[in-house]
Amino acid sequence: MLRIAMTLFVCLAIAPFTQAKMINDVDIADSIQVADQSLALNGAGIRSKFFLNLYVGALYLNQKSTDADALIGADEAMTIRLYITSSLIDGEKMSEATLDGFVKSTGGNLTPIQSEVELLIGAFRDAVADKDVFDLQYLPGQGVSVIRNGEVKVVVPGLSFKKALFGIWLSDDPVQDDLKEDMLGEA
Repeated sequence: MLRIAMTLFVCLAIAPFTQAKMINDVDIADSIQVADQSLALNGAGIRSKFFLNLYVGALYLNQKSTDADALIGADEAMTIRLYITSSLIDGEKMSEATLDGFVKSTGGNLTPIQSEVELLIGAFRDAVADKDVFDLQYLPGQGVSVIRNGEVKVVVPGLSFKKALFGIWLSDDPVQDDLKEDMLGEA
């Protein structure tokens, strides 16, 4: 009996240090597996608009960093995971918002990556629903895999595309400043 009590005490004592982060009722994993690598949670936060929480965004890296410019330009494995938390988001709204994000991220110059942007937008045109999880997973030499609920929807090649995509959240003109700070672990 004493052994069981001690085991329970130890488990409860270390539990806060081993649990995933909880944001907006979403369990954010401490790490994810990408190909043969384990990526660690760098930071996560809520994307909101007009006082509505739309999704939780989480950034996973090989090693923690707060240098947004270096992360945007890095040719190394990384993932942005989006946990959809609102029934107000559908495929059309997700596509429009993503296109707007690319326009901001590229300073309005989509021409060099227009066909890649259209590939990604096409992956969002399917029905997007509350509780969906999207991984925007970059691997050097392969490109960005758009994974919805564990299913690869499309792989979009190119480091230039990855830079613009990750710039949606991490550039000097991000989709939301406090979400950028949260994803960079600055908040």
